[in-house]
Amino acid sequence: MDKIRNRQVLLPDGSFIPKLGQGTWKMGEDDAKAQREIDGLRYGIRLGLNLLDSAEMYGDGKAENIAGEAIRGMDRDGLYLVSKVYPQNANRTHIYSSLQRSLKLLGADYLDLYLLHWRGSCDLSEMVWCMEDLRAKGLIRRWGVSNFDVQDMEDLRSVPDGRNCCVNQVLYNLASRGIEYDLMPMQREFGIPFMAYSPVGRAGDLVTQDGVDKNGVQTDPNVLEVARRKGISVIQLLLAFAMRPADMICIPKAVSTAHIDENASVYGIDLTDSDLEQLERSFPAPTARIPMEKY
Repeated sequence: MDKIRNRQVLLPDGSFIPKLGQGTWKMGEDDAKAQREIDGLRYGIRLGLNLLDSAEMYGDGKAENIAGEAIRGMDRDGLYLVSKVYPQNANRTHIYSSLQRSLKLLGADYLDLYLLHWRGSCDLSEMVWCMEDLRAKGLIRRWGVSNFDVQDMEDLRSVPDGRNCCVNQVLYNLASRGIEYDLMPMQREFGIPFMAYSPVGRAGDLVTQDGVDKNGVQTDPNVLEVARRKGISVIQLLLAFAMRPADMICIPKAVSTAHIDENASVYGIDLTDSDLEQLERSFPAPTARIPMEKY
């Protein structure tokens, strides 16, 4: 497999989005950690990780505020800002105030990408109408969805302008490969790329507070052997695996400079067919439909 040379992903509207960015989930929830989180995002941006992903749900806006503090004084044109709206707010009554609050917390006058966080009981026709109206007003550049499965995507494409969806943000990592069976082929047919959240697995999911590796990824012999053979960390290996599809954007969360350095250096990692075959022994691709996994 070729090295991950292309650092951007083509979107359906003809624009490009960075292939690797920074997630902000759980940021802002502890005031004692706020400055470290701000500094971490700034450090990542200096390394070229200029895509920041957040959501109005994350800490009730506290993560957006952390991101806003991190980018204060920076050139807006050099950033790619993504946020997400609650399904209950994705309507004519609430979406405009939701977006304005997100923009205020981020200190921005527009979003590069605005996502419906999950489907819930959202009226897709109204949601799409609102997204298109926000785009026409210049408040967002493009829109997409998150946690949408096959039927959700089919329903979305059946409503007026639903085919303007640019991205579907989903859970995807070595231990969560369900989308490869049916959702990935479907979206590729329509040219809609993915954005992977928790691309190396959520810390609380991979390893418990007691240090127990719940799904065995970080202590799996095949994972450890491939990482050792390549001279990289397990985190780098997991991120390189998630990033290997050309249409996959990844938004790992990191705070420490060491972890951010690991993420930023993943572009130089080449996963060979032999590497992938060894990883498959422990974490095989799905052979049947798996209901969408999500956090």
